[in-house]
Amino acid sequence: MLCYKSNLNINIYGMGNPSLISKSHKGDNPLLQYVLNNSLREHPVLTKLRLRTMEDPRKGMMVAAEQAQLMANLLKLIKGNKTIEIGMYTGYNTLSMALSVPEDGKVVACEIEEKYINISKPFFAEAGVENKVNIRQQPALTTLDELLQAGEAGTYDFVFIDADKNNNENYYEKSLQLLRKGGIVAIDNVLWGGRVINPEESDTTSQSIDELNKKIHKDKRVDLSMLPVGDGLTLAIKL
Repeated sequence: MLCYKSNLNINIYGMGNPSLISKSHKGDNPLLQYVLNNSLREHPVLTKLRLRTMEDPRKGMMVAAEQAQLMANLLKLIKGNKTIEIGMYTGYNTLSMALSVPEDGKVVACEIEEKYINISKPFFAEAGVENKVNIRQQPALTTLDELLQAGEAGTYDFVFIDADKNNNENYYEKSLQLLRKGGIVAIDNVLWGGRVINPEESDTTSQSIDELNKKIHKDKRVDLSMLPVGDGLTLAIKL
């Protein structure tokens, strides 16, 4: 692989496939499979939930196991206790976070689709974390506003954003209000299958993701890393 830096742009050649992003559960990348074989430590109930989610037609929405484990380790590193997930889906990452916070910790899980909530609940119960998970079946912005109105600004340790992409900027701003200093907001799908590069005029979703990526890059309220993990994961630490 040949890599050089020019005008603050990193150019990479010799990778074979121009796409550097994929999720391990797609099963199409032997290098990612190697990563899982040599690093993934998945709770047995997480494994069951992942396999159940793979039966769903929209399984591509599931967070990659390697992403979930990274965020779980970050939670432990910052001694996270209060977390929010914006866009729970079947609850794979929700369960991962609930397993990572202390017994008195909590995960506020935002999800509007009842069928996914119904999939998640038996797995939360089996893992013994149902008391840690507070599912809010309503628009996530409503939940975030309720938390702010309840005086919870500056009290959360970690927020994961993985919902409707056109609302990501609103989610980001409200998440920063809810986070304590040193807290982390993680944003999924920031590379959007590569479509963030010169998005088409009609592709408003790719445009909104690209605009938020650029905004966070300039945002002096946070430190950040954008990682080519899964479909792209941004980690922003509130200063």
